[in-house]
Amino acid sequence: MCTAATYKTKDFYFGRTLDYEISYGDKIVITPRNYVFNLRCGDKLQSHYAMIGMACVMQDYPLYYDAVNEKGLGIAGLNFVGNAHYNKPVNGKDNIAQFELIPWILGKCATVKEARALLERLNLIDTPFAENLPVAQLHWIIADKTECITVESLKDGLKVYDNPVGVLTNNPPFNYQMFNLNNYMHLAVENRENTFSTELALNQYSRGMGAMGLPGDLSSQSRFVRVAFVKMNSISPDSELGSVSQFFHILGSVDQQRGCCKLGEDKYEITLYTSCCNADKGIYYYTTYDNHQISGVDMHQENLDGTQLIAYAPVKGEQIYIELVCQEKTHGCCDAAKSNGRRASMKKGLLFLGVTILVLGVLALLFSGLCYILLHGTSDAPHSFYHGWFVRMKIARIVGVVLALAGIVCLLIRAKG
Repeated sequence: MCTAATYKTKDFYFGRTLDYEISYGDKIVITPRNYVFNLRCGDKLQSHYAMIGMACVMQDYPLYYDAVNEKGLGIAGLNFVGNAHYNKPVNGKDNIAQFELIPWILGKCATVKEARALLERLNLIDTPFAENLPVAQLHWIIADKTECITVESLKDGLKVYDNPVGVLTNNPPFNYQMFNLNNYMHLAVENRENTFSTELALNQYSRGMGAMGLPGDLSSQSRFVRVAFVKMNSISPDSELGSVSQFFHILGSVDQQRGCCKLGEDKYEITLYTSCCNADKGIYYYTTYDNHQISGVDMHQENLDGTQLIAYAPVKGEQIYIELVCQEKTHGCCDAAKSNGRRASMKKGLLFLGVTILVLGVLALLFSGLCYILLHGTSDAPHSFYHGWFVRMKIARIVGVVLALAGIVCLLIRAKG
């Protein structure tokens, strides 16, 4: 079970959660323009748009879960078990296996409009990637900055739906998911008023009661309603940090925690990763179940004209920042503690400076006293001798007085703190 969403501020963002009980060694994979996709029905996809996304790489082939191309078009495949239906190859059609659909769309199309035109010739076939891998039953969300569609291959044909909410989960089919939103048209972000009865004095006793009735369970239909409500009412800055942060909050509303969806003995479905791609800039952000710090890969930092896949292992393990300078819980306390530290350091410096200057002043006065004793204890020395030591005595006395006063001033300043 998974959830996908779109979000637009100054830039366009596209991402999803992948909810499953095990990982297949997923990696952030960049497919450069000249990597060759050998399609199962004999064609080749080469000299295509570059793309980035999360994929399981098998036999040097990227099995993408979600990806965005260099033109800003995004697509994600989500489980659609029991409803997805694939066909045998048909002459005169573009016969594409389900695992080929993401690179086929992203390699050829720059916009949803171009994808719509390509889908008119599509025949999704039931060819597996490998004999030991069953054909994944999926449906897809495709979006750019201007529009969004959902694609479902059913027994009665290929369906392409406009997707005005820009979200997707799993079963039931998309048109049923959209109709189900009618049951929640009463949800609001504002405070509620009493419409129950004019004869009862009913009051709002808590914040957030406007969304009372919003589903909170992990079923796909409930997740569709919840993520649609959160996404459609989200507000954030236009900045990259503000937009990316808000996107992860949107998908965080449908996170799955280990222990809440049991599949069997010691098997639990969890949110293995959450992605958010800035489709305009080609930066793929992600978190994993065991690492909530947002990490990112910029496709434009790589050679997009290459022929080989470029793969990044996701960062795993929590990246926890511990404040070492100050462990108070608020910035105000932290600032006060830092200020106190600077004040203590300054007082220590003034003490050292004051004592040093005072000692030097005392030494200068002692030297002046020794000069005085020397002059009065010598009676037969030449005049030049008396003159030289007399000058030294005067200078030492002046310097000693000045230094002693300066040292005392430093100590007084320190004492007043």
